[in-house]
Amino acid sequence: VVDLVESGGGSVQVGGSLRLSCAVSLDSDSYCLGWYRQAPGKEREGVATFDSDGSTRYGFSVKGRFTISKDNAKKTLYLQMDNLKPEDTALYVCAAAWFCSSLPEAYNYRGQGTQVTVSS
Repeated sequence: VVDLVESGGGSVQVGGSLRLSCAVSLDSDSYCLGWYRQAPGKEREGVATFDSDGSTRYGFSVKGRFTISKDNAKKTLYLQMDNLKPEDTALYVCAAAWFCSSLPEAYNYRGQGTQVTVSS
């Protein structure tokens, strides 16, 4: 059984920070985990990935501001978001894939998402 449950979204002002959490229940340790986001009227955008070997990758628009991490003991994936901008406003979705990809369409499993709103 694969289950992904996000939490931690909310409203924040420009320049603020939020930390998203994703409780992960997987049937294997080999999945690539990641976050993608979708804003109204825009295409889905890959945000960050955390591969099974611990390597990480980031989308160009968030590199240097967001940090993805994983706590194996707590079975939780995190996304620390700093220096938030209005264009970061979106539904953030935690997802798992057999192979890492920057494409949101490549994920095999996904959660329901958590809303992040950044206001100026």
